[in-house]
Amino acid sequence: MPKTTLIDCCIKKYAYREVSQIYQELKISGEGLSQSQVELMREKYGINSFSQRRNDTMLRLLRHAFINPFNIILLVLGIISLATDVVLVSNFARNATTAVIIFSMILISGTIRLVQELRAKNASKQLNRLIHESVTVRRAGEVKEVPAEELVVGDIVLLAAGDRVPADLRLTKVSDLFLSQAAITGESAILEKNAQALSYSNSESLTQLENLAFMATTVISGKGEGIVLAVGKDTLYGSFTKEDPDEKQSFQKGANSIAWVMLRFIAVLIPIVFILLQITGGRWLKSFAFALSVAVGLMPEMLPMVITACLARGSLSMSKKQTIIKDINAMQGFGSMDVLCMDKTGTLTNESILLEYYMDVLGNESCQVLDFAFLNSAYHSGVCNPIDNAILACQTMRGHEQHFADLLIQYRKEDEIPFDYSRKFVSTLVTDKNGECQLIMKGNISQIVSRCSQVEFHGEILPMEKDRISSVASVVDEMQQDGMKVIAVARKKIEKQDQIIQTDENNMILMGYLAFFDAPKKTAKTSVEALKRLKVIPKILTGDQADVAASICRRVGIPSEIILTGADLDQMMDNELGKAVENIHVFAELTPGQKVRIVSALRQNGHTVGFLGDGINDIPALCESNVGISVDTAVDAAKDAADVVLLQKDLGVLEQGILEGRKTFTNMLKYIKITASSNFGNIFSIVCASAFLPFLPMTSLQILLLNLLYDILCIILPWDNVDEEETLSPRDWSGKTLGRFMLFFGPISSLFDIVTFLFLYYILCPMLCGGATYLNLTDSVLQSQYIALFQTGWFLESMWTQVLILHFLRTRKIPFVQSSPSIPVVCTTFAGIITFTALTFTKSAGVIGLTKLPIMYFLFLFVVVLLYMLLTTVVKIVYQKKYHELI
Repeated sequence: MPKTTLIDCCIKKYAYREVSQIYQELKISGEGLSQSQVELMREKYGINSFSQRRNDTMLRLLRHAFINPFNIILLVLGIISLATDVVLVSNFARNATTAVIIFSMILISGTIRLVQELRAKNASKQLNRLIHESVTVRRAGEVKEVPAEELVVGDIVLLAAGDRVPADLRLTKVSDLFLSQAAITGESAILEKNAQALSYSNSESLTQLENLAFMATTVISGKGEGIVLAVGKDTLYGSFTKEDPDEKQSFQKGANSIAWVMLRFIAVLIPIVFILLQITGGRWLKSFAFALSVAVGLMPEMLPMVITACLARGSLSMSKKQTIIKDINAMQGFGSMDVLCMDKTGTLTNESILLEYYMDVLGNESCQVLDFAFLNSAYHSGVCNPIDNAILACQTMRGHEQHFADLLIQYRKEDEIPFDYSRKFVSTLVTDKNGECQLIMKGNISQIVSRCSQVEFHGEILPMEKDRISSVASVVDEMQQDGMKVIAVARKKIEKQDQIIQTDENNMILMGYLAFFDAPKKTAKTSVEALKRLKVIPKILTGDQADVAASICRRVGIPSEIILTGADLDQMMDNELGKAVENIHVFAELTPGQKVRIVSALRQNGHTVGFLGDGINDIPALCESNVGISVDTAVDAAKDAADVVLLQKDLGVLEQGILEGRKTFTNMLKYIKITASSNFGNIFSIVCASAFLPFLPMTSLQILLLNLLYDILCIILPWDNVDEEETLSPRDWSGKTLGRFMLFFGPISSLFDIVTFLFLYYILCPMLCGGATYLNLTDSVLQSQYIALFQTGWFLESMWTQVLILHFLRTRKIPFVQSSPSIPVVCTTFAGIITFTALTFTKSAGVIGLTKLPIMYFLFLFVVVLLYMLLTTVVKIVYQKKYHELI
């Protein structure tokens, strides 16, 4: 049975039971649990934690650190090496060096990854101040605050406006309790809840039950109490959570595609080398061991380590730039993001807005309109918003403090219908000292006007004209075009009552309008231009009126000639919307569900979509996007849903994050492509040499050592400089172009390897071994010397070219002239060449089959390396002209 069905069965039954029955069944009371009961409930039903928290466990961190495609390949190669070099050979011939090196690489890279995961975990803990929740509960008759994680089944939870429901609850008491269930349903409707037992019905879905409240939903207004029925993974929200949703796995998919490219090359090369060695007379076990070392030599062994180092440095740099990466793999989204969807409020404009005008229906200043709007805002129990804050700020105006204080004394609240994202207005019922009831509405102009049949002007109530909308437009259009946000205020007297329903909201009297100034941030235009320069298309998804959105976007440089409204969007089929989202950049008057449709359409068109949101209504779109971005001032649920949290809601901060993400991935791609291509060139040379040489061109140990030394030097790559051109477009994290790059640049290395092979075999080695080639030598000592000279020469040439080619392929420009690597990269690589060259002059060189070479060879090597660099530069130009990219 699916998990959600089980949850339905477990929770749904309580909706049809009286509160007293539930108390009896759970063996609790309205006074709450005692401490001993808390412990029993926790032991019986578990803790209030779900699958998204599993990344806190050490087992999961170990799995992430050590189990990846690259380590699995190395592990298989290591096990085979262990079998061929140790298990299947005699005691005298046993040599576990290859296996030890391979397993050491896995251990080192995995350990570094684990350390970084632990650091990421600690950084995530720093988010506690952003996403930590405390819950008000009643325990043993005492009301107290406890962490949400400490809730247990049977706890009595107290809810208030703005709270996030911490577990699945059966409501026991409510007072005008309205909830948003967007986090679990994706729907924008605000639902009123009650505490009465329901009549049994199979047709109702779990989320439609009016006396249940679910984890992650949010209290929009009112108060309530409820009994905890389920916690953690047993909640409805817990059943939806996935450890690593497929749509968020683009990083892992990219890593897998790179691993498969390497596996295909390995699968082709191992049989070829093995067959060639068998043809030339080698023993099958020795041939297989060497073929295996060739496969290991092709694999960038330190890739997991370099990737981790790049991500670690990138996330550290981003944290210094006011950006917290909750998962370092989420940085991939910054590297490849090409569309950024966002609301305008707080991003393009300031979080707070100013009340500029309060007017009657003809645009004249009207204190009465302000008074009624003030009452509506003051008694609105929902989550505070910029409009209410701007209206309530009037009570601090000098000389008016007493007036607004008297209003609150004169009128008291009876009931309300809170703001709804589909209705776009709020209604409040107030009663004055004489017992007269006034229903006050404020909100979206078109929604308010459509419910009005009369207007009020200078105390007179007049019938509304037939062409009501055009009359309104003549007053407010000019203000909206200037970028002001304008809302309408309406009222009507109703008979004495203490509750209102939606039918009461008809036949209202239009009183006038409030106009708010929502100025763009000073940095908004510059930030938008920066995003465009980075080839990230900014798209505005807002619930505001189209005219206001157009005005703001026009000022900051976002095309707003065509605006798609929520009403227009609802008329579109998915294929029509898919075409529209490519050319339209401003979407206005949207509900949360419509934002999700737009994000989904962009993703289906092949875009990597980032969504910047901070409200409950943004959660569905945050989850739908490739990269969910929130801010530290956002609601808790939005920060939980996001992959990245900005400590400052500013596009300039986001721009820096995108740049860091692209730099990080450019440096990762440098290592992968350059290392894989040079490894392929070296291995291809070995394959060619194996077909003609009477001895191995390099020993298995030398191949592994060469790769290990090179990879150690590459650990510095995360600290390399990145050309500005490389950050001006989204980065593609995959193996699509890896094979092409390897086949294009690898053979260049092979060409000079073969030149070196000919020089060593026919000139240098005979010169130092009595003037004869290897086949003409009869002295075993001279043969061993010949082999050592040859292998050392090739070892040094491979190492020099591999390290130096890093500097030539790291940039599209002329290295050291037009583009300089970072000082750490220069120092590390050249120090590495000197150190490893000096190694051949030491006594320990003999242990690995190397020996010192004469000065003559280094003159030859200098010429070969110089020619190699020149040819690589020419081929690089050809490659860029053909494919319009390099790394």
